Amino acid sequence: MTTVLAAPTAAPSPGASRTAAPVVTGIGVAAPNGLGTEAWWSAVLRGRSGIRPVSRFDASGYPVKLAGEVPGFVDAEHVSSRLMPQTDRVTRLSLAAAKEALDDAGADPAQLPEHAAGVVTANSFGGFEFGQQELQALWSKGGQHVSAYQSFAWFYAVNSGQISIKHGLRGASGVLVSEQAGGLDALAHARRQIRKGAELVVTGGVDSALCPWGWA
Repeated sequence: MTTVLAAPTAAPSPGASRTAAPVVTGIGVAAPNGLGTEAWWSAVLRGRSGIRPVSRFDASGYPVKLAGEVPGFVDAEHVSSRLMPQTDRVTRLSLAAAKEALDDAGADPAQLPEHAAGVVTANSFGGFEFGQQELQALWSKGGQHVSAYQSFAWFYAVNSGQISIKHGLRGASGVLVSEQAGGLDALAHARRQIRKGAELVVTGGVDSALCPWGWA
């Protein structure tokens, strides 16, 4: 995740756009080759890959048995107990990366006008693992055992939503679905929002479908 801020210039008048280039002011990373920006950048410089044998489920019956998991990520250290039953792992990773990016930027959205900060993520799958668990509960136990949070936890826009709620980002927000190009597309969209008058946008790409349903 990255935070993109408007360059120091006067806010545009209604209907006008900024001409100064937006700037990236903070970075947050939760990646297979590094949890946190420093660990990730160190791995990049050393050329260390994050691709390893799948450990989150039994992949022996699938032709592909390697994946980029995020080792060392303890969900409860990054997400409150209230949010744990509401969220898929991919959303927890998103929340951790977004917080690191905002901390790295020294940005406090609460100090901005109410609708001056937004969030744009790129995501193709949503909470697939959460969705699979609830579908299994529906099939094996019945509808009364399906979590009410299934209604949104599986959705590909949930990461933008949870980040915006967590940090009070009430400005223009969204999600893009463009596969491998998604992270760059999200950054470009954040740039457009800044040019239109937003003061801050949290943006980045996030995806994880490390479960049998996502693997099939």
